[in-house]
Amino acid sequence: MNSRETWVKGEKGARDFLEKKGYKILETNFATKVGEIDIIAADGDVLVFIEVKSRRNTDYGEPIEAVTPQKVKKIVLVAKQYLVMKRKLGASVRFDVVECIGGVFRHTENAFSLNDAARY
Repeated sequence: MNSRETWVKGEKGARDFLEKKGYKILETNFATKVGEIDIIAADGDVLVFIEVKSRRNTDYGEPIEAVTPQKVKKIVLVAKQYLVMKRKLGASVRFDVVECIGGVFRHTENAFSLNDAARY
């Protein structure tokens, strides 16, 4: 399986994984000129911006380690654009990461926050 296949399989699997946990998927691959958010979902009343990282194995580290400070900053900027576009500025938000390692999913809630992006 090549990198593209791993990525596609990981994102589709992450959506299914989250739906089974009760999340309502609102958007996938939401993109602006600044960047992209893989999945935007509702977890009850909370709007969740989710980064999906897929790897075949952990030979080069855990997938979540690829969520760098620069990536966090981009995700938060795109999330802010989404909130403005959808007129949801007062919404409760959360930033999660879903990792897919060889077909096994791991979900980290509150992986980072709006304040983390401001530090970078």
